[in-house]
Parts: sequence; structure tokens; C-alpha cells
Amino acid sequence: MTDITIGSHVYRIDLNQPHALGIELHAQGPRAWYVDPMRIAPVLMPYVIGSVKLGGNVNFNEVHFNPHGHGTHTETVGHIAAEDFPISALKIPFFMSTLLVTIEPQMVDIKKGWNEIGDRCITLAQLQDALLSRRPEALVIRTLPNGPTKCSQNYSGTNFCYFEPEGLAWLAAQGVAHLLVDLPSVDREEDGGLLLAHRAFWQYPHATRAQSTITELIYAPDHVADGWYLLHLSWAQFRNDAAPSQPVLFAAALLAE
Repeated sequence: MTDITIGSHVYRIDLNQPHALGIELHAQGPRAWYVDPMRIAPVLMPYVIGSVKLGGNVNFNEVHFNPHGHGTHTETVGHIAAEDFPISALKIPFFMSTLLVTIEPQMVDIKKGWNEIGDRCITLAQLQDALLSRRPEALVIRTLPNGPTKCSQNYSGTNFCYFEPEGLAWLAAQGVAHLLVDLPSVDREEDGGLLLAHRAFWQYPHATRAQSTITELIYAPDHVADGWYLLHLSWAQFRNDAAPSQPVLFAAALLAE
């Protein structure tokens, strides 16, 4: 057990019991936005054979993938901004107080053209009920139903569930700086490019929260219980608005404040 002080709070955590929420990147992994499966293949040139199996000296692979479309990734406000906000320039604490909650999206009726259709949404009221008076630095949301199929799902064209923008505006007002979800996006798959939930969480462009992040396509297995954790969030150092990431939770007990 290790005691860690964050601000005025002292937490006791077991560093030997991590809960990794990142989904492995491979060809059968989850994807969205109509991208093809990610591809990993050896470099093959006249004087380079990038495969030991094919007679080369080393394995020397090229990887083709989209940070937003394949697997667990963390994004900055640069995802929706004209300005450059690379994730490689972001500075966040090594550990953050984090709340994991499980929410079953609600069916809501929306108008699309002349038709009224049912969407699965996470609402402002649900977020308020889940947090009550708790104000974590980071919030992890596990949606129901939950299962390992989230690690291989092709979400393209499925009208997956999403967040009411009012809910993410409320989270921003409560000081939640980092949001982690097991969905491909916090916005509706087809919303005409409005991206209202992204904009609400980052308060872009009028009061931009440039140090806040959204992490999508995580997977929180059922054995990881709802409650308080410390989160370590790391990512590959891409000069891009998003990068593959690995969120890791450590169960935390508050000792003093």
C-alpha cells in the first residue's frame, strides 16, 4: 500500500492492483467512423524484409490506423478547434481523483427530418444523480449493457448512444476536467457536424478548457466496481489532437483531508 497526497487529500492505494481500461489495438479491435480495420504489416522492399518469418533479420512493421477511429484514445479540444492543441503538449497530474459510475442510457425521442426517432442518451439528470455532491477531477462512465463485445465492436452506422450537451456543460461547471467513456464519441454519430457535447465540455470557443480531455472507447469490465479511484492517464506522444491512450485505475481510500 502507498499513501499519495493530492492537494489537501491523502489517499491509500495499492499499486500492485491496477485496472487498465485501454483496449488493445489490433485488426479485430473496435472501430468507428467507417474506417477500415487497422493494419499491421511488415515492410517489404528490395533490400528490406521486415519479417523474421519471411527471412528477415528483425520484425519491422508499419502500422496503419486512425487515432479517433481505432481503439482507446484521448483527445484535446484540438479535435474541434481551428487552433492547434496537440496532445503532446498537454500537462496533467500523474494521479487524479476519479469516480467510476455505471449508467444505463435512456431512450429519448428526437426529430430527424419529418420523422421522430428514438435515441439512447445519457441525460443531464442521470449525470446529476450519479455524481450527487461528489466532484472528481476525472469521471469514468461505463454504459449498460456492458460486455467484452465492446472490445471488438464496429460502431459505424449504429447510431450509438451519446450525451445530452447540457449534461457535459454541467460536468464542466462542476470542475470535471477529464471524461472517459466506453463510446466512440460523446456526440451523436450523425449530428450535422454540430458536436455540441464536445463543445459544451470544452466550453469552446468562449472559455476554452485547454487542459481538459475526453477519452473514448475504453472498456471497464464488470469486476471493476463503481466508486473512487486514482487515475493515471498516459498516451503516445503524437503531435496531433488525439493519440492512443491507456487509462489505469487504482482503488483509493481517502485517509485525510
